[in-house]
Amino acid sequence: MADELPPEDGSPEPTARRRGFIFEILRARKAVLGLIILSVFVLVSVVAPLISPYSAKAQTCEVYAPPSGSHWLGCDDGGVDMLSQLMQGGRISLTVGFAAALVALVIGGVVGIVSGYFGGWFDSLLMRITDYLLVIPDLVLMVVIAAVWGSSLWHIIIVIGCLSWTSNARLIRAQVITLRETGYVKRTRSVGATDLRIIGRHILPHVAPILIATTVLTIADAIYMESALAFLGLADPGATTWGTILEHAFERTAVSAGAWWAIVPVGLCLAAVVVGCYLVGQAFEDALNPRLKVGHLTTRSWRRARPSVGQGRTLA
Repeated sequence: MADELPPEDGSPEPTARRRGFIFEILRARKAVLGLIILSVFVLVSVVAPLISPYSAKAQTCEVYAPPSGSHWLGCDDGGVDMLSQLMQGGRISLTVGFAAALVALVIGGVVGIVSGYFGGWFDSLLMRITDYLLVIPDLVLMVVIAAVWGSSLWHIIIVIGCLSWTSNARLIRAQVITLRETGYVKRTRSVGATDLRIIGRHILPHVAPILIATTVLTIADAIYMESALAFLGLADPGATTWGTILEHAFERTAVSAGAWWAIVPVGLCLAAVVVGCYLVGQAFEDALNPRLKVGHLTTRSWRRARPSVGQGRTLA
């Protein structure tokens, strides 16, 4: 087959490249830590209905009851156990984050690959649409669209997903333009391979790691956006999410009542998930471009280098 010919320009095979990429990811401590954090939250969210000590909606204790042996994280203004709300609310928040990131992955990947591979007027049209969406503040546009469409969980997923693909498309397009001009892609096209076959066998395997890296970061953005919309009262009122927990806590005077347990735990959960996604995404970026490793600000980068022999002398 035409597209089964090995590359002649020294470029790595997709399978070997994927193996090296996965090995590089697993070697990074930040990736392991991020995967552990995300795995814990995903596992707890999956089994939340089975391990939740109480109902996430029924009253089981007094209003703003402090943490105790029977209620580890206390209760909210309605006497609902906070630990149960965090478990089941995290299930919906993570579902929204992963689903919206999947929508952004599909749209951004298709737009970036098609635009970068075919070029011409089609590329110009898609990139102008992308530029228009990039300059509009995402949260403001999400608030307007969510208010018009209605506060449904699926509407929130579609809104976040359809407005989070622009940066992915730009990044994928740049990579596809580079791959399109490589020798093995031109040789495969010259022997009669179709565009669909070239994209599926030679373009997509090389941009897949970038798609995965951007998707991981999009998950954190989607969870943050869902919490922001819920905090503004635009989420599904019948669903319990981390955003609705924060909304109810602020609306029902948890701060003035001194009920820190109604705010701090959910805030820490949101921060932990975002940090986990950031660590995994940063590890992906380091594996894709090792030169980025020297650009991160660390305590080691601020350490003063030891002067060499003869260095530091004052010129007469």
